[in-house]
Amino acid sequence: MQGKKYNLFWNFIFVLIIVSICFGVYYASKRVDYIWRWERLLQYFVYEDVTNIRTPVAGNVEITDKKIKVIPMQAGEPYTVKKFETKQVSDGDLVFEGDVLASNSRTRAGPLLTGLYMTIKISIVAIFFAIIIGVLTGIARISSNPAIKKLAVTYIELIRGTPLLVQIFIFYFFIGTVLQLNRFTAGTAALAVFTGAYIAEIVRAGIQSIPKGQMEASRSLGMNYFQAMRHIIMPQALKRTLPPMAGQFISLIKDSSLVSVISITDLTKSGREIVTSTFSPFEVWFSVALLYLVLTSSLSFFVQILERRLSESD
Repeated sequence: MQGKKYNLFWNFIFVLIIVSICFGVYYASKRVDYIWRWERLLQYFVYEDVTNIRTPVAGNVEITDKKIKVIPMQAGEPYTVKKFETKQVSDGDLVFEGDVLASNSRTRAGPLLTGLYMTIKISIVAIFFAIIIGVLTGIARISSNPAIKKLAVTYIELIRGTPLLVQIFIFYFFIGTVLQLNRFTAGTAALAVFTGAYIAEIVRAGIQSIPKGQMEASRSLGMNYFQAMRHIIMPQALKRTLPPMAGQFISLIKDSSLVSVISITDLTKSGREIVTSTFSPFEVWFSVALLYLVLTSSLSFFVQILERRLSESD
């Protein structure tokens, strides 16, 4: 009973703090000399793309059986429109070349959703290759071969010791020019190489946290080094490294905003372009931040489910 009252009290304090923060933000927004126009944002998520159908000939309009025909004034074949949503003319109207006969509308993704898709695409590809780079480098980091070990250490220290923004520029302007890489490939490669260095250290720490006796026991059972790593050491290390890896993946999603500097239209660049055309910075950047929060929260939730399933398998 005491525990329930204790939890209830502190949950109430938590809700009170959150409500106070929300009220404070609302009060601060009212004190700012700024006109909020949230209704403008919907068109940047989805919008109706209207396509007008124009007549290539001048003539009289004839509407029959859900078809629009333009009978030319001079000799020639009539122009027929079979698929349309909204008529812009009536039966018997006289139209001239270039006049609108009908229109079709289609719901399309706005720049914010298009940018969100690009951010997700870059993040997924970069995470995939970062895992490969990180795992291989992490294993090389604890190798008994001095050359392999020192190469791994050099890569890790070099990447972790330089800013990601500088690495993106190097990948795009130098490596991209030499290897003829496009913007997407250069930006994704820079993110994968950068994140792979941090994952390598996470993997190295996870492997070294497993008692050495397990490797010795595996070898005594007839397994070679790679079999022991695959079946005994790595599964255990994965469970221990999953939380810090999830944090690194979340950082990668947020760091992907830097690829906008090489003109990749991701979520951040889309937001910047919208601000330039609408002069509504607060609404746009709050929306961009919310979309990033949805991405990172979804990844965090997925990792939590994976952690629970892995713990149940113990």
